[in-house]
Amino acid sequence: MADLFLRGTGRRKNAVARVRIQPGEGRVVINDKDTLAYLGRRVLEMAALAPLRITSTQRKFDISVKVFGGGTSGQAGAISHGIARALIKFDPDFRPALKKAGLLTRDARMKERKKYGLKRARKAPQYTKR
Repeated sequence: MADLFLRGTGRRKNAVARVRIQPGEGRVVINDKDTLAYLGRRVLEMAALAPLRITSTQRKFDISVKVFGGGTSGQAGAISHGIARALIKFDPDFRPALKKAGLLTRDARMKERKKYGLKRARKAPQYTKR
């Protein structure tokens, strides 16, 4: 392989993750912290590292992630998306499995904007008859 590492960019809600993978023994670092220390919940850690589990490459790559924007849930989704994209660059044969799991599709759901005259995006002020 010509490159020392492969990159993948993942996005979810307002979070953007820049992922670098390189052959190694399975270390994962997110914003210079351990995965669980950064994301805070085991469920989010599992969601973020799902592409590795699906392709059975947990102990084959060292992963470095810089993620910003959004909250922890959106960031976990962005990391997952970025890792999946980087893995495809490494081996295109991973594509069908990752595609079937829905990890290559950018989740387009975003927070709806607040409209004037309303309290939130759709919640109206309480109606008073008199």
